[in-house]
Amino acid sequence: MNHKTGSLLASMMFFEYFIWGAWYVTMGTYMGTHLQATGVEIGAAYSALAIATMISPFFVGMIADRFFAAQKIMGVLHLLGAVLLFLATKITDSAVFYWVILGYSLLYMPTIALSNSVAFSQMTDPGKQFPWIRVFGTLGWIVAGVLIGQLGIEKTASTFYMAAAVSVGLGLLSFVLPNTPPNGADSSASKAIGTEAFVLFKEKPYLIFFIAAILVCIPLSFYYGFANPFLNEMNFENAASKMTLGQVSEAVFILAIPFLFNRIGVKNMLLLGMTAWILRYIFFAYGDAGSNTWMLYAGIVLHGICYDFFFVTGYMYTEKKAGAKIKNAAQGLFTFATYGVGMFIGTWFSGYIVDLYKTGETHNWLNIWYVPAYIAMGVLLYFLLFFKEKK
Repeated sequence: MNHKTGSLLASMMFFEYFIWGAWYVTMGTYMGTHLQATGVEIGAAYSALAIATMISPFFVGMIADRFFAAQKIMGVLHLLGAVLLFLATKITDSAVFYWVILGYSLLYMPTIALSNSVAFSQMTDPGKQFPWIRVFGTLGWIVAGVLIGQLGIEKTASTFYMAAAVSVGLGLLSFVLPNTPPNGADSSASKAIGTEAFVLFKEKPYLIFFIAAILVCIPLSFYYGFANPFLNEMNFENAASKMTLGQVSEAVFILAIPFLFNRIGVKNMLLLGMTAWILRYIFFAYGDAGSNTWMLYAGIVLHGICYDFFFVTGYMYTEKKAGAKIKNAAQGLFTFATYGVGMFIGTWFSGYIVDLYKTGETHNWLNIWYVPAYIAMGVLLYFLLFFKEKK
């Protein structure tokens, strides 16, 4: 892979995740401020991405991979997505806003897989080269959050305008990316969601892990949907900027995984991740913008352990259990179950809980954060008791 190609792929990843970080993190705050949305309505908007995650494998596997060059269809999707992001700012009704976000999510989510396809097709050694390209995606998310916080726009429609403008830019850039022609593979619906990997459920340890992975997405949904509204309600200044510490933490802790995975074992790695979930929500429950500000920072920084030690480790564990023959199907199934099914359940449930503890114009965040903490604790106990994997 030459320098020019590497630069194009790095730019692609940077803009791909900049777009996501620009509108997704602060959407709950925007909806509460401008649409007077309830918790359930905010949760529903976040569930749109989970629905798109479940549908996008069919689009990519059964249509895009068979008939279109990946970079061209990615360009079209981003240009159409920019229109919907702009349109979202003109909506004043939460119900209509949901459908616009759902439409946008259905356009955006396939571009994740398509961008990966474009990148992998140009690599001579994906194992070494892909992490260095993908890290620009994390950098893009961080830069988006820092810009939003520094410009003071996290409660405004400007976040969507920013995402739309970059979406236009990436849409145009996509047409000059290295050509990635369709592979012509004939993919069935069952293959698109990785049903070949169902054979893994015959092994009890993996089945126990798989159920835990779906359940832990419920506390994850509380963070994604309501951390930014919570921090703003706590008068935590420049919340969007400071939340990018979670991505910095994610980038740092991911480096530790290869060293720990074979040393302390997958069970201990996953238990550390789940313990971090419990601690995060305890910190949020008792944190404030005064003497306990450090707790808010701690809850954000723990994102690296929460995400990496459970989900990244989970992907690695899935790949080791699946083997070379069905590893792609297994990864697809894991994504479908967690970011699709698990997050769909979690987004609706978290919205219901936030509404349950609404007090006038504010919320009883102590009781709200207890809920995901207890769920994470229950998942940890379930996993501790039933997961018995040979080293």
